[in-house]
Amino acid sequence: MTKKHLVSAILMATLSAPAMAGGLLTNTNQNAAFLRNFAQEGTITLTSLYANPAGTAFLSNGWHLSINSQTAFQTRSIATTFAPFAMNRENPNTTHNFKGEAKAPVIPSLSFTYNHDKWSVSGHVGLIGGGGKCQFNEGLGSFEAAYSALMGQMVPQMLPGMVTGALMEQGMPAEQAATIGKTAKYEGYSINSFMKGRNYYFGLQLGATYKFTKNLAGFVGIRGVYGNNNYNGAVSPTAHYVIGAIGSTGSAQLNDYGIALNCDQEGFGMSPIIGIDWLINKHWNVSAKYEAPTKIKLKNSSQVNANETVLSQAGGILGQFEDGKKVREDLPGLLAIGAQYSLNENVRFSAAFHEYFDKSSTKDGFTNAGIAFNKNDLIDHNTWEFMAGAEWRFHKLFTVSASWQRTKYGVSDEYMSDLSFNNSANSLGVGFRIHPSKLFNIDLGYMHTFYQDRTVETQMAPNLVKTDKYSRTNKAFGIGFNFAL
Repeated sequence: MTKKHLVSAILMATLSAPAMAGGLLTNTNQNAAFLRNFAQEGTITLTSLYANPAGTAFLSNGWHLSINSQTAFQTRSIATTFAPFAMNRENPNTTHNFKGEAKAPVIPSLSFTYNHDKWSVSGHVGLIGGGGKCQFNEGLGSFEAAYSALMGQMVPQMLPGMVTGALMEQGMPAEQAATIGKTAKYEGYSINSFMKGRNYYFGLQLGATYKFTKNLAGFVGIRGVYGNNNYNGAVSPTAHYVIGAIGSTGSAQLNDYGIALNCDQEGFGMSPIIGIDWLINKHWNVSAKYEAPTKIKLKNSSQVNANETVLSQAGGILGQFEDGKKVREDLPGLLAIGAQYSLNENVRFSAAFHEYFDKSSTKDGFTNAGIAFNKNDLIDHNTWEFMAGAEWRFHKLFTVSASWQRTKYGVSDEYMSDLSFNNSANSLGVGFRIHPSKLFNIDLGYMHTFYQDRTVETQMAPNLVKTDKYSRTNKAFGIGFNFAL
């Protein structure tokens, strides 16, 4: 692998644009009611406004309001195996573990509707993408893999000149310094790096519902999305060596190959939403909803510090973070279908299906030459989700519920990176609804996600293969207060 390609790989790893939010991380958990029962599409309550907006037509006349807050904790762990890691002076193992923690102490949302006879108007405000911060205190495997390979190739060639120059600065004659410099031997490297990011995609949904008949209603609405992201990272490599002729050890920080980035991104997009709900009878209700893709261009406000050597060898990679540049980061379209069966007034079963149209949305990726391409072309198939839930009002004050969700991502190995990876998963949700009165209830929910580990191999050079094992954890708690006014 050439020095140019190695530095380009470093920059691609370090500075991957929108990496922790976007189409594949669209948030459907908009309230505590979702956490206790994922299959909201077939239900007729205000808390299902986001999932089944047409169903709100069957609520009673007047105002309905739901206020929610969630707390989420996630980890992203990557076990990276790469032969040159053995030259790391602090950790000479070929497998290094990198862990990032993402937490969102408060994820708020608000839903409301006003119903009058056949008409209702409604709105929803929430974080429909992102919603937290993630930090890798020791950087990422891609950082270190690229630098470790770069060090092993570049430093042995540089050492004689580096040591000769250092000895001459100390007053040693040039000929003697050059002779001693030739005995310098590369002994390994150390690296200081970190990466952190935050992503917030705020959504405001407004719409109207009309009851065509006493059993059939339709919804038309629009959602505006404001995206605000930040990416902050740095890499500082150091080479270690020994001078054989005099038995001296030393180190050199390679400032010419260090990188520092701080990039803020902002953008806005809008998408229409349509929905339909059919209340077949007292036992069955079915619904469908379609959200068009949200086209978003994020504008950069950047500070990039990198030596001209790095910039010239990077093939334009840093161009995606050029101050003032706009980068596409669309949220995908969504088709949601759901049904609910009420065995009686106290026992209900529900199921739902989601398809996110990831392949037909646009997310900018960049080649080593700095040329943009649609990263979603690397997706094999759209994301699918299947949900099932049940609830039982076993007492006039309490309803208990449990649910399951299967999420299947269709991303290829080429799409996966340690800054942007998605693992298929199974999730379980449980919780309660407390009914103090007919006009007020409280939702308490908990969700735990069980991700499937995924291993990906990447050819770094003809004789160098990097292996990454991707793992994740996720748990979320929520509370919601629902009012009929």
